[in-house]
Amino acid sequence: MSLSRPLAGVGFAAALALSGCAVYRPAPLDEASEAALRGPDLAAAAADVARLNHPRLKPVAIDLDQPLTPQALGLIAVVTNPDLKAARAKARVADAQVFDAGLLPDPSLTFGMDHILSGPDTTEAFTTQVALDLNAFRTRRVTRQIERGARDQARLDLAWQEWQTAGQARLLAARIVALTQALDLDGRSASTAEAALARTLDAAARGDVRADEVESRRLAAADASDKARQAERDLDAARHDLNRLLGVAPQTRIRIAPQAPQTIDLEPEALFTRARALRLDLRALEAGYGSQEAALRKAVMDQFPNLQLTVTRAQDTTGNQTIGPSVNFTLPAWNRNAGGIAIAKATREQLRAEYAARLVATRADIADLVAGLTMARRQRDELAAQAEPLARLADQSDAASARGDVSRATAEAARQSVTDKQLALAALNQSIAEQTVALELAVGGPF
Repeated sequence: MSLSRPLAGVGFAAALALSGCAVYRPAPLDEASEAALRGPDLAAAAADVARLNHPRLKPVAIDLDQPLTPQALGLIAVVTNPDLKAARAKARVADAQVFDAGLLPDPSLTFGMDHILSGPDTTEAFTTQVALDLNAFRTRRVTRQIERGARDQARLDLAWQEWQTAGQARLLAARIVALTQALDLDGRSASTAEAALARTLDAAARGDVRADEVESRRLAAADASDKARQAERDLDAARHDLNRLLGVAPQTRIRIAPQAPQTIDLEPEALFTRARALRLDLRALEAGYGSQEAALRKAVMDQFPNLQLTVTRAQDTTGNQTIGPSVNFTLPAWNRNAGGIAIAKATREQLRAEYAARLVATRADIADLVAGLTMARRQRDELAAQAEPLARLADQSDAASARGDVSRATAEAARQSVTDKQLALAALNQSIAEQTVALELAVGGPF
């Protein structure tokens, strides 16, 4: 019998399979790298912010011609941050895995032939087999549950990372505003100290002051100059950190609008209750736990025989043709997937412990931040109460110095006391602003 019909059938099956194959297209790495180094288009980013879809961040309209608010900077960071772009690409892998889990298994086709070299028979022998893994049908539903849980976890982890990145941008914005104010105050203190040193040196040249007073003025000027330079370094570092977070060029200068302080009810238990309902990382852990529950169910199912159905059509050298099914399966005599079940159970217990640990850590973080904010607010109120009479005294000293009633050095010392209080207040306001953002991030949703 001719082999044309079996060969034609095999060829048709192969052609049908190849017709639905994907096509490879290269994606050069250099193109993505150069685009990232050029930095984002902020106008396009502002348009994306207006269409932002996030469970905790609301879209807003952004005017790039005006100084940006901390909230606007946070939303821009969600769109432009390079790490978030990589995380979004990684999350799409989980989507692809869900798609893969829903696909039916392809059957396997085997074809073999025996060519006669010698003997009385004249018919070529062949064997054609079509095999299908039935176990994939049995576990398809639970496999999709596993991958869907993993996908949901990846999406929630991404949303949590976006929320954290937006908060980090807001924190850096608050730091830049406070450090700009501190740099101005330190610069004024340094200028005043340098002017006082110059006058003291002139007086020393005339023999009007002692050497110890000159040394005191010199140390004060050096200390004020060091503080001003440190404030400048801190401000420059904060600006670079913000540019890195936004993915823009290092030399970019972002104009930031100051934000009014927020009033928050500092009740730790109430905030923790909100955190349990709002935190996306907790939702991600719950999704991961659900995925592991499905994985444990699949491990239990895998202890039963894995079935494979095979249909064979054959012809021997005498021309006899046969067709018949066969079933292959693993006999669960000793293994019974005991190792896989044990690993799945241990992993589930690990995830339960991680979830509990995250809850404990969240409660502790909120309590620490509330305590720090409470103390910083109290210290700020005390310092503000001290600064007000000092400011009046400095104004009176300036007026008295102008009349010649007190020395200029006395008036400058009074004014420097006010500046010192203002610097301390600026540091406390910066701490309060940063801790407020940190508390909002710990709670997991806007106040």
